[in-house]
Amino acid sequence: MAEDYVQLQNRIVELEAKVAYLETTLLLMPDVYRFQRLQKLLAAGDFREADQETIRVMLSITGTESLETITPNDVRAFPCNQLQAIDKLWTTYSQGKFGFSVQAHMYQEVGGSIDTTIAQDNSVIEKLGLLNGWRLNNKWQKCDELDYTLNAPKGCHPSRWWNSPFGSKMTNYFFNRLITCSL
Repeated sequence: MAEDYVQLQNRIVELEAKVAYLETTLLLMPDVYRFQRLQKLLAAGDFREADQETIRVMLSITGTESLETITPNDVRAFPCNQLQAIDKLWTTYSQGKFGFSVQAHMYQEVGGSIDTTIAQDNSVIEKLGLLNGWRLNNKWQKCDELDYTLNAPKGCHPSRWWNSPFGSKMTNYFFNRLITCSL
């Protein structure tokens, strides 16, 4: 009798763990739907449209209507797990060439840090822009002028996200968030 009770108790613990796992998985379902189109575009190598989709995904996460309405405060509060999900898709389907973590690593390689983001040090962003193809002949490139193939410079994409009306201020806030989120 005592043995049956112990087996029953063990079975209940197993079932509770399975239910907890399923609940967590179901909570992620909206995110699976949110990232599905981005995943398909990246898997197909359509980096130009994936760049646009990245903006749509980020807008849906922030609850804003357009890139122009995302504020530095929205960036400061952007969920790390969502940034990591977007980054994972980009790095996976670009063989590690593109993604937020690639950009953050390159930013740090050219001297960027939490301190440079706080100081709004645009010289670091300009150095990064030269490395990843965003700057040419001391001018910022328009997104439509960038190469949307795997021949593009490392860290070039996603790129349209960086075209904020807040300019380099937003870029500094975003790099701060990427570093804070350990990307």
